Amino acid sequence: MQLKKLSLLNFKNIARQEISLCRGINSFVGNNGAGKTNIIDAVYYLSMCKSSFPLTDSQSIRHGEEYLLLDGSYTSDSGKNEQVSCTYSKKGGKIIKRNGKEYERLADHVGLFPVVMVSPSDSALISGAAEERRRHLNGYISQLDRAYLNAMIRYNTVLLERNKLLKMSSDETMLQIYDRQLVTHGCAIHEARCREIERLQPVVEEFYRLLSDDRERVELSYKSDLNDSDFGELLLASRQKDIINGFTTAGVHRDDLILKIGGYPLRKYGSQGQQKSFLLALKLAQYVLASRQREEKPILLLDDLFDKLDAGRVEQLIHLVSSDDFGQILITDCNPTRLQSILDRSQADYALFTVSDGEVTPTNDIAGQNQ
Repeated sequence: MQLKKLSLLNFKNIARQEISLCRGINSFVGNNGAGKTNIIDAVYYLSMCKSSFPLTDSQSIRHGEEYLLLDGSYTSDSGKNEQVSCTYSKKGGKIIKRNGKEYERLADHVGLFPVVMVSPSDSALISGAAEERRRHLNGYISQLDRAYLNAMIRYNTVLLERNKLLKMSSDETMLQIYDRQLVTHGCAIHEARCREIERLQPVVEEFYRLLSDDRERVELSYKSDLNDSDFGELLLASRQKDIINGFTTAGVHRDDLILKIGGYPLRKYGSQGQQKSFLLALKLAQYVLASRQREEKPILLLDDLFDKLDAGRVEQLIHLVSSDDFGQILITDCNPTRLQSILDRSQADYALFTVSDGEVTPTNDIAGQNQ
């Protein structure tokens, strides 16, 4: 997938911009707070129908404005031209259109224009609560599996209704109805998560080896109530506990992704360098598996890359993602000299942009690179 042109209006600190992108590496450089990450986030927004940050849609509107507009002109790997637009207004809500046709459900758009994003906030996958890891896993699998996304939406809806009931009543008939629905959708979610983590494990190991001199073995595993127990029996066994607490205490909404290095928890025993390499290996593994499954290379978004790796590792990464296994890439950095020297040595096609106070200026010639 290639994003050929990106248009932004009233998006965060960007008043109005139209950016032509090359098919290779697109680098955005500028000081902190200039708006580099906002460009990356706009691309993510067009794919996932929301910001990559925990923001409400209204918080993505430029201060003093009432609406935002994002528009992207894409070419698929098969050569098909696509147009995606997103508008959000405080009064009218959010509208996503593909080739001029509005979606009835935003969920129908997710996964059609795949992205993988690496950002400093990924550290929360290690240091944060299980909710962070579930959210990340859900976002990844949802781009690959429409049935998974639908199951997640239905599961969360039923869970919300069941929890409302538990706060007011212990109606056994209604609880049994909700339980049957939770079991149906929860088991589908559990099965998909197990499958994807099993697929990810060897690819994460391989990328970790390529990115790191560390010989420690890295592991992904899936912690779930459903690994060793029947979901329906779990819900029944926890019935009194749920009624006392006023919420559902068992289910896939409590699952976790376990990250280990050398057999020990990455959070406690991994060095900063090991943790950064692990996270990057995880994202690259997701990229490769998504590319294989969808037969469409995702757009790779690398935000503030030097926050994660030293210059030597960044150069190694740039060399890696410049191969035919990867497609279009967007990178941000605050040091133009450092990044440009690495890109020049990589001999990859790249476009360089300077970002200042929400204004984007091309700083090298990208003519012909979109063709």
